[in-house]
Amino acid sequence: MTEISAWDRRAAKGTPALAARVLELVASGQASSRAELAGLLGAAASTISLTVAHLVERGLIAEEGTQSSTGGRPRKVLRPGSSDEFAVAADLGGRHARIGVVLPGGGLTDVSTVPFVIADGPEAALPRLAETLEALAEQRGRGRLRGVGLSLPGPVDIASKSVVLPSRMPGWNRFPVTAWMEERFGIPAAVDNDANCMAVGEHTVRPAEHRQTITVKIGSAIGAGVIVDGRLYRGGTGAAGDITHIRIDAGADTPCSCGNTGCLETVASGAALVRILRERGADVSSPEDVARLAVDADPEATRAVRRAGDYLGQVLAANVNFFNPDAVYLGGILSTLEPFVAAVRSQLYESCHPLVTEHLTIERVSLGADAGLVGAGQFALQRALARALSEVGAADRFRTPAPRHV
Repeated sequence: MTEISAWDRRAAKGTPALAARVLELVASGQASSRAELAGLLGAAASTISLTVAHLVERGLIAEEGTQSSTGGRPRKVLRPGSSDEFAVAADLGGRHARIGVVLPGGGLTDVSTVPFVIADGPEAALPRLAETLEALAEQRGRGRLRGVGLSLPGPVDIASKSVVLPSRMPGWNRFPVTAWMEERFGIPAAVDNDANCMAVGEHTVRPAEHRQTITVKIGSAIGAGVIVDGRLYRGGTGAAGDITHIRIDAGADTPCSCGNTGCLETVASGAALVRILRERGADVSSPEDVARLAVDADPEATRAVRRAGDYLGQVLAANVNFFNPDAVYLGGILSTLEPFVAAVRSQLYESCHPLVTEHLTIERVSLGADAGLVGAGQFALQRALARALSEVGAADRFRTPAPRHV
């Protein structure tokens, strides 16, 4: 282990934000060496080395083996302090939940889909989900469980850690989901919007140079998660990426759950396509039914899906021109349909400045249906690490005498 002086220890401890960011990057698998950390954080190598040494000394990060480098000494590989720790996570939908075990670095195991009726409300639905997650944790080893993560299909207020005015979650408004889960499990819990979870999950497996991205989830509803300089961007009140209620001319007379008319969700979401196709006589009751029709080359379904992609592309074009991201990732059930994806791409290339689209990646999420699950688990593990870091810092402050002032 690297020897550091008492002064250096104080210097490393004096940057808790940097230590937390180092932990976050190592735990998510985005960095595995001091050099990568220095490059991603724009910090001096000496500062990174001191911070890593402190975290290693406290058992929050471990060093093992070496990896090849382009020159100089081989680099030590960094990983979270205990590689056998894990989080359990759930990505909630209207009628089902996808659950699994998320490992440090973004690994995912034991994935399954279980019944979950979100319309039952949190008092009825959460206890059943908690029992399922507890059973999953027991199979893996409950003593190594460090966090619980939930991906929710509605707006989440990070300050209150609850869902706020969700359009398809009756009974969930302002329910303290995070506090309920922490009381039930006795460990840190993390709850976030499904688009944010998808964006974070996908970011962990994408190239390091993709530092600015927009990830759009198109299921029953529409949402987006924004990554800025490698981190999730929440905005002033946590509502960044809510493109759902951007108004477009095509839906001028269609009422939205927000009280306005013409919102993107009313013409381009899975729920909107169900309504549109039912009005045309199609026997559909879910976005999955719409997708099946489109896959079977049903003309009405294909036309409706393509038009929805065009509408989403119109809204995204304004955001892409403004933000100039490295990549746009598409997730959710509608992103599995080629006519939809093709329409989005076409609209972006047509409506954005050539300099913006010259190197722009426009792809489906590579993790598919698991992206939100990985993101929710990563949030939970980061929260657990942040708590461990604060506890270590508190213990250090308690043991270290205050400096004398002469």
